[in-house]
Amino acid sequence: MPVVQTSARCPSGESGRAFASGMIVAGKIHGYPMSIKGHLFLLAFIVVAVYVVVIYNNLVQLKNNVAKAWANIDVLLMQRHDELPNLVETCKQYMLYEQQTLLKVTQARAAVSDAREHASIDELGPAEQQLRNGLGDLFAVAEKYPDLKANRTFRNLQARISRLEDAIADRREFYNDCVNSLNVRIDQFPDRFIASLFKFKPGKLLHFREAKRTMPELRVLLG
Repeated sequence: MPVVQTSARCPSGESGRAFASGMIVAGKIHGYPMSIKGHLFLLAFIVVAVYVVVIYNNLVQLKNNVAKAWANIDVLLMQRHDELPNLVETCKQYMLYEQQTLLKVTQARAAVSDAREHASIDELGPAEQQLRNGLGDLFAVAEKYPDLKANRTFRNLQARISRLEDAIADRREFYNDCVNSLNVRIDQFPDRFIASLFKFKPGKLLHFREAKRTMPELRVLLG
Protein backbone atom coordinates (compact mmCIF):
# COMPACT_ATOMS: atom_id res chain seq x y z
CA MET A 1 0.00 0.00 0.00
CA PRO A 2 1.60 3.29 -1.02
CA VAL A 3 2.69 5.68 1.68
CA VAL A 4 1.93 9.38 1.31
CA GLN A 5 4.97 11.42 2.25
CA THR A 6 4.70 14.89 3.69
CA SER A 7 7.14 17.72 3.24
CA ALA A 8 7.57 18.16 7.02
CA ARG A 9 7.26 15.73 9.89
CA CYS A 10 6.90 16.34 13.60
CA PRO A 11 9.86 14.96 15.49
CA SER A 12 9.19 11.88 17.57
CA GLY A 13 10.48 10.80 20.97
CA GLU A 14 12.65 13.17 22.96
CA SER A 15 13.13 15.48 20.02
CA GLY A 16 9.33 15.72 19.59
CA ARG A 17 8.77 16.65 23.19
CA ALA A 18 11.50 19.28 22.95
CA PHE A 19 9.91 20.68 19.80
CA ALA A 20 6.48 20.93 21.45
CA SER A 21 7.94 22.57 24.53
CA GLY A 22 9.66 25.13 22.35
CA MET A 23 6.44 25.94 20.57
CA ILE A 24 4.63 26.54 23.91
CA VAL A 25 7.38 28.85 25.13
CA ALA A 26 7.30 30.71 21.83
CA GLY A 27 3.54 31.08 22.18
CA LYS A 28 3.91 32.60 25.65
CA ILE A 29 6.60 34.98 24.50
CA HIS A 30 4.65 36.18 21.46
CA GLY A 31 1.14 36.08 23.02
CA TYR A 32 1.34 37.68 26.48
CA PRO A 33 2.96 41.01 25.49
CA MET A 34 -0.06 41.79 23.28
CA SER A 35 -2.44 40.98 26.16
CA ILE A 36 -0.54 43.27 28.54
CA LYS A 37 -0.65 46.09 26.02
CA GLY A 38 -4.39 45.66 25.63
CA HIS A 39 -4.97 45.72 29.37
CA LEU A 40 -2.78 48.79 29.75
CA PHE A 41 -4.64 50.58 26.97
CA LEU A 42 -8.01 49.73 28.53
CA LEU A 43 -6.82 50.85 31.96
CA ALA A 44 -5.52 54.13 30.55
CA PHE A 45 -8.81 54.72 28.75
CA ILE A 46 -10.80 54.11 31.93
CA VAL A 47 -8.57 56.45 33.95
CA VAL A 48 -8.89 59.22 31.36
CA ALA A 49 -12.66 58.75 31.08
CA VAL A 50 -13.12 58.88 34.86
CA TYR A 51 -10.91 61.97 35.08
CA VAL A 52 -12.91 63.72 32.36
CA VAL A 53 -16.18 62.90 34.14
CA VAL A 54 -14.84 64.20 37.46
CA ILE A 55 -13.67 67.48 35.90
CA TYR A 56 -16.95 67.88 34.02
CA ASN A 57 -19.01 67.33 37.16
CA ASN A 58 -16.88 69.83 39.09
CA LEU A 59 -17.39 72.44 36.38
CA VAL A 60 -21.13 71.79 36.39
CA GLN A 61 -21.21 72.22 40.16
CA LEU A 62 -19.32 75.52 39.94
CA LYS A 63 -21.63 76.73 37.17
CA ASN A 64 -24.67 75.86 39.27
CA ASN A 65 -23.16 77.72 42.24
CA VAL A 66 -22.92 80.84 40.09
CA ALA A 67 -26.54 80.43 38.99
CA LYS A 68 -27.72 79.99 42.58
CA ALA A 69 -25.74 83.02 43.75
CA TRP A 70 -27.29 85.12 40.99
CA ALA A 71 -30.76 83.84 41.92
CA ASN A 72 -30.22 85.05 45.49
CA ILE A 73 -29.33 88.52 44.22
CA ASP A 74 -32.31 88.50 41.87
CA VAL A 75 -34.74 87.83 44.73
CA LEU A 76 -33.38 90.76 46.74
CA LEU A 77 -33.43 93.07 43.74
CA MET A 78 -37.07 92.20 43.16
CA GLN A 79 -37.96 92.86 46.80
CA ARG A 80 -36.30 96.26 46.72
CA HIS A 81 -37.91 96.98 43.36
CA ASP A 82 -41.35 96.51 44.96
CA GLU A 83 -40.51 98.77 47.92
CA LEU A 84 -39.19 101.76 45.98
CA PRO A 85 -42.52 103.06 44.57
CA ASN A 86 -43.89 103.24 48.11
CA LEU A 87 -40.83 105.20 49.19
CA VAL A 88 -41.11 107.63 46.28
CA GLU A 89 -44.83 108.19 46.84
CA THR A 90 -44.28 108.83 50.54
CA CYS A 91 -41.53 111.35 49.82
CA LYS A 92 -43.62 113.16 47.21
CA GLN A 93 -46.03 114.25 49.89
CA TYR A 94 -43.32 116.24 51.63
CA MET A 95 -40.55 116.90 49.09
CA LEU A 96 -42.40 119.14 46.66
CA TYR A 97 -39.20 120.83 45.50
CA GLU A 98 -37.08 117.69 45.18
CA GLN A 99 -38.73 116.14 42.15
CA GLN A 100 -35.39 115.78 40.34
CA THR A 101 -34.03 113.67 43.16
CA LEU A 102 -37.09 111.45 43.08
CA LEU A 103 -36.87 111.20 39.30
CA LYS A 104 -33.30 109.91 39.51
CA VAL A 105 -34.40 107.15 41.84
CA THR A 106 -37.29 106.22 39.55
CA GLN A 107 -35.10 106.12 36.45
CA ALA A 108 -32.39 104.11 38.20
CA ARG A 109 -35.01 101.65 39.46
CA ALA A 110 -36.18 101.09 35.88
CA ALA A 111 -32.59 100.56 34.69
CA VAL A 112 -31.90 97.97 37.41
CA SER A 113 -35.16 96.19 36.58
CA ASP A 114 -34.29 96.02 32.89
CA ALA A 115 -30.81 94.65 33.62
CA ARG A 116 -32.25 92.12 36.05
CA GLU A 117 -34.86 90.87 33.60
CA HIS A 118 -32.16 90.34 30.95
CA ALA A 119 -29.70 88.89 33.51
CA SER A 120 -27.15 91.38 32.17
CA ILE A 121 -24.26 91.74 34.62
CA ASP A 122 -22.63 94.40 32.44
CA GLU A 123 -25.73 96.61 32.67
CA LEU A 124 -26.63 95.77 36.25
CA GLY A 125 -23.41 97.10 37.77
CA PRO A 126 -23.76 100.70 36.51
CA ALA A 127 -27.53 100.69 37.07
CA GLU A 128 -27.12 99.48 40.65
CA GLN A 129 -24.50 102.14 41.26
CA GLN A 130 -26.84 104.80 39.87
CA LEU A 131 -29.70 103.63 42.09
CA ARG A 132 -27.56 103.51 45.23
CA ASN A 133 -26.31 107.03 44.55
CA GLY A 134 -29.88 108.21 44.00
CA LEU A 135 -31.10 106.66 47.23
CA GLY A 136 -28.14 108.12 49.07
CA ASP A 137 -29.06 111.58 47.78
CA LEU A 138 -32.72 111.02 48.64
CA PHE A 139 -32.02 110.00 52.23
CA ALA A 140 -29.62 112.91 52.61
CA VAL A 141 -32.20 115.41 51.33
CA ALA A 142 -34.83 113.88 53.62
CA GLU A 143 -32.83 115.15 56.58
CA LYS A 144 -34.07 118.64 55.68
CA TYR A 145 -37.69 117.61 56.13
CA PRO A 146 -38.46 116.92 59.79
CA ASP A 147 -42.05 115.96 59.06
CA LEU A 148 -40.89 113.36 56.54
CA LYS A 149 -38.32 111.97 58.96
CA ALA A 150 -41.03 111.66 61.58
CA ASN A 151 -43.31 109.76 59.23
CA ARG A 152 -43.45 106.13 60.38
CA THR A 153 -44.01 104.79 56.86
CA PHE A 154 -40.91 106.60 55.61
CA ARG A 155 -38.82 105.37 58.52
CA ASN A 156 -39.89 101.78 57.96
CA LEU A 157 -39.26 101.96 54.23
CA GLN A 158 -35.86 103.57 54.75
CA ALA A 159 -34.82 100.87 57.19
CA ARG A 160 -36.21 98.10 54.97
CA ILE A 161 -34.49 99.36 51.81
CA SER A 162 -31.22 99.92 53.66
CA ARG A 163 -31.26 96.31 54.90
CA LEU A 164 -31.99 95.06 51.39
CA GLU A 165 -29.06 97.04 50.01
CA ASP A 166 -26.76 95.56 52.64
CA ALA A 167 -28.01 92.07 51.77
CA ILE A 168 -27.49 92.71 48.05
CA ALA A 169 -23.92 93.81 48.73
CA ASP A 170 -23.27 90.65 50.77
CA ARG A 171 -24.77 88.40 48.09
CA ARG A 172 -22.72 90.19 45.48
CA GLU A 173 -19.51 89.21 47.29
CA PHE A 174 -20.65 85.58 47.41
CA TYR A 175 -21.62 85.71 43.73
CA ASN A 176 -18.22 87.11 42.75
CA ASP A 177 -16.48 84.38 44.79
CA CYS A 178 -18.45 81.74 42.88
CA VAL A 179 -17.60 83.38 39.56
CA ASN A 180 -13.90 83.53 40.47
CA SER A 181 -13.88 79.84 41.41
CA LEU A 182 -15.47 78.91 38.08
CA ASN A 183 -13.15 81.14 36.06
CA VAL A 184 -10.01 79.78 37.75
CA ARG A 185 -11.03 76.20 36.99
CA ILE A 186 -11.82 77.07 33.38
CA ASP A 187 -8.41 78.72 32.92
CA GLN A 188 -6.24 76.12 34.59
CA PHE A 189 -4.76 72.99 32.97
CA PRO A 190 -6.20 70.47 32.13
CA ASP A 191 -9.69 71.75 33.01
CA ARG A 192 -9.58 74.29 30.22
CA PHE A 193 -9.66 71.53 27.59
CA ILE A 194 -12.75 69.94 29.13
CA ALA A 195 -14.36 73.37 29.53
CA SER A 196 -13.66 74.17 25.88
CA LEU A 197 -14.96 70.77 24.74
CA PHE A 198 -18.26 71.19 26.59
CA LYS A 199 -18.48 74.96 25.96
CA PHE A 200 -18.28 76.20 29.56
CA LYS A 201 -18.04 79.98 29.56
CA PRO A 202 -16.42 82.16 32.25
CA GLY A 203 -18.74 84.19 34.45
CA LYS A 204 -18.80 87.96 34.77
CA LEU A 205 -18.11 89.78 38.01
CA LEU A 206 -20.66 92.22 39.42
CA HIS A 207 -19.12 95.56 40.38
CA PHE A 208 -20.63 98.53 42.17
CA ARG A 209 -19.52 100.77 45.03
CA GLU A 210 -21.29 101.45 48.26
CA ALA A 211 -22.96 104.84 48.16
CA LYS A 212 -22.90 107.14 51.15
CA ARG A 213 -26.25 107.27 52.81
CA THR A 214 -27.80 108.63 55.95
CA MET A 215 -29.01 105.82 58.20
CA PRO A 216 -32.15 106.41 60.26
CA GLU A 217 -31.44 107.24 63.85
CA LEU A 218 -32.13 104.47 66.33
CA ARG A 219 -34.24 106.69 68.57
CA VAL A 220 -36.41 107.61 65.56
CA LEU A 221 -36.89 103.96 64.57
CA LEU A 222 -37.93 103.12 68.11
CA GLY A 223 -40.40 105.94 68.11
